[in-house]
Order: sequence, then structure tokens, then C-alpha cells
Amino acid sequence: MNTIWIVLPILTLLMFDLGLALRFEDFGKVFRHPWPIAVALIGQLILLPAIALGLAYAFQLKPVFFIGLVLIACCPGGSSSNVFSKLAGGDVALSVTLTALSSIITLFTIPVIMSWATQLVGTGVGITLPVGNLIKQNLVLMLLPVLLGIGLHYAWPQTAEKIDKVLMKLAFPLLLVLITVFYIQHHRTILENIGILGLSVTALILVAIGLSSGLSRLVKNSPQQRRTVIIEVGMQNAAQAIAIASSPLIFASEEMAIPAILYSLMMNIVLLLYVGVVRRRAR
Repeated sequence: MNTIWIVLPILTLLMFDLGLALRFEDFGKVFRHPWPIAVALIGQLILLPAIALGLAYAFQLKPVFFIGLVLIACCPGGSSSNVFSKLAGGDVALSVTLTALSSIITLFTIPVIMSWATQLVGTGVGITLPVGNLIKQNLVLMLLPVLLGIGLHYAWPQTAEKIDKVLMKLAFPLLLVLITVFYIQHHRTILENIGILGLSVTALILVAIGLSSGLSRLVKNSPQQRRTVIIEVGMQNAAQAIAIASSPLIFASEEMAIPAILYSLMMNIVLLLYVGVVRRRAR
């Protein structure tokens, strides 16, 4: 079974659910709270891809994993970030705004960064990026479901709320199903490279958390805002990265999706530990 037929509907549902929770007035927070949003977006869109690039070089990853690591770093806005922010006592409204903003902005940043990364290490081994196909797929799977979710919320708010509650409960189990199927199909490749890739993705998330925490303190974010920024920068949209890597219209490489799978596992472990520490301190 090609996992693309599993990940595409999951990604579409997750983005539709984001639209259900989004309000146009949420974007007004950009002007009311510019520093927390600026710090998070800098961490998500600039620092994380740059860190991934440095780590890919440092660990001397082969091209397909090199591009895969940069790809997961370019896909912020994990579906569970709002839940994690709530559990950590963070600013949930800020989390929703950041997830929406990053999902929209990456429609433009992912093609630029991934085109450059592919030319950097992929061209020599036959890996190419059809930028036009990438843009089309992101518009259909990312932007369109969000707009449909927003439209449903404003047309039938009660129905939208009921659907949102169901999809929120389904999001994590669906990702677990995807990871399980992917592991069964590619367990040999994963086990052969678990050492170096495990270190790479763990280092990526730990450095991301450290830098985002430092930047938040530098601009004097509140503790609630700081927790949200840390979670938003650390949590990535693994479904989006897997969809791009394995799509027959783009990279058509399930091997390239392995860093995203491993990152998804590690980010949940690390951020659950972070939430546990925060909640323990609060008590």
C-alpha cells in the first residue's frame, strides 16, 4: 500500500479542522501581540530550517535524508499544538493564530527553501523538485480545506463546533495509524538508519526548543506566551512533510519521509515531557 493514499485524507482533515477553529478576527492578534508572533514565526520559518540544514551537514546525511530533514523543518503548524498549549497552560488563542499564519506563509516559503535544498544536494543524485506541482498540491490540500473550514464555521457555527470536537479526537489516532503503516512498510530502512536519523531529529527539536525559549525571554514574553512559542516552534506538521515527500507529483520518495516520521515520534515525546515539567512546576 502506498502511504500517500493514507496521508492525503489525513492532511486534508487536519487542515479543515484548523479552519473550523479559526476566526478572521484572530489575525488581529498580529497587531495586538506582535512580539510573541514575531518570535514564533522567526523560529518556525527561519531558525528551524537553518538548524536542520546545519545538522544535515554535521551528521553527513545522504541526500534523500538531508532533504527529508530540511523538509520537516519547513512544515510548522502541527495539528496537536493547540492541545499541547492548553495542557501546558499556554496561550491557546495565540497558538491557533500561529498555526494558521504559519500554514499560510509556508505555501510560499516551502517551495523556495526546498527548491534551494534540492539543488544543493539532490540534483547530483537525480532528486528534482517540480515546484509547480508542489504549489498546486499545497493549495489543494492546505489552503482550500482551511477556507472551507472557515466558511462552514461562519455559515453553520454549531455544526462546525460539533465537527471540530470529533476531528480533534481523531487527529492523534490518525497520525498513529499513519506512522504504524509507514513503519511496517519501511522498518528495515528505518532500523538501518535509526542511529544517525534519531540523533538528527532529536537534536533538531532540542535546539529549536532552546532557541525559541531564549528568544521569548529576550523579548519578555509572558510565561503563557513563552510556553506556546516553544510548543509551536517544536511541533511540526508531519502529515504535510510526508505528503510532499511521498507524493507521486512531487518527490515520489517514501524514504524521504522517514525523517518526518521519526521527528513526529520524538516531538511528541519531548513536548509531552516539557508539558509534564511545566504542569509539575505549576502545582
